[in-house]
Amino acid sequence: MSEVAEERIKKQAEPVPDPGEVILIDKPVTWTSFDVANKLKRACKFSKIGHAGTLDPLATGLLILCTGKKTKEIDTYQAQEKTYTGTLVLGKTTPSVDLETEFDGTYPVDHIPGTDRIEKAAIALTGELDQKPPVYSAVRMGGERLYKKARRGEEVEVKTRKVTVRSFETDTADFPEVHFKIVCSKGTYIRSLVRDFGELLDSGAYLKALRRTRIGDFDVKDAWELETFIRQKREVLGLANE
Repeated sequence: MSEVAEERIKKQAEPVPDPGEVILIDKPVTWTSFDVANKLKRACKFSKIGHAGTLDPLATGLLILCTGKKTKEIDTYQAQEKTYTGTLVLGKTTPSVDLETEFDGTYPVDHIPGTDRIEKAAIALTGELDQKPPVYSAVRMGGERLYKKARRGEEVEVKTRKVTVRSFETDTADFPEVHFKIVCSKGTYIRSLVRDFGELLDSGAYLKALRRTRIGDFDVKDAWELETFIRQKREVLGLANE
């Protein structure tokens, strides 16, 4: 066999590099971002996969996942501006600032604060902020996630970080529920904004619902339902659906 033929056979035997793809998923409630990535990796036989920005388990909405060589672009997507919609409730607090933990405080809300006061609170939380992440968060401290320390009842000193909130719109038609739309930078914790919003109104607050609708130019309306994507991807790969 000639050297040319041997070289051709050798190249044909080499694995073809995975160019990767960018996948938009509408994350289901109660799933962690890691749950979604792991489910896709197993079901769709991806050799490498990662997500571009964590969503809390009780949140829904746009989750960007990258596979193969596209995982090199994750930092680019994570750095882009994000839009969230949701509902906060004044008058009660929880340690996690959402419904993951039980209520631990109650405040009187027998009247609606003046519209101007609510608007001032939202304005105060707009622009560049020194924000303190929630204790129940995925921020690492001493090599461990903060939420693990919080669940053990450990007291931790959380450092502030610079974030930017470009807009904070509110709707009090269903008071004490306050519907909102927030446009913000990477690293912004909506639960922290909810906590601080309640404090500015001399009332506790917790996050009832949260949905991420946009990351940069990507919109949740273009995202796949998780099971639908898996089913169609497995069909393309010639795999039996589970």
